[in-house]
Amino acid sequence: MKLASPTDFEILEAFADGKRNNAVNVAELLDKNRSYVNTRLPVLEDYGLLDRVGPSPRSGLYVITERGQAVVALQERYDESDFDELVDEWVAERDG
Repeated sequence: MKLASPTDFEILEAFADGKRNNAVNVAELLDKNRSYVNTRLPVLEDYGLLDRVGPSPRSGLYVITERGQAVVALQERYDESDFDELVDEWVAERDG
């Protein structure tokens, strides 16, 4: 996965509380351009870091996944060549 650092990490941190949120709120919280945040959310979803949630498929609401939580927890190690493996291991350990 190729993350836009530091913005993608900031976006994921905004979701780290586990609550649903959307691009408008996250952009305001982070003082970032809404259009840019709007383009990053689907990318983070494609990486399995966020899930789009209802009530409707086009609602624009997202929630962080366990994999996304792992990326937040391991972000200081992002530059390591095996970062994806570290994330997978973190998730596997949490799943027991």
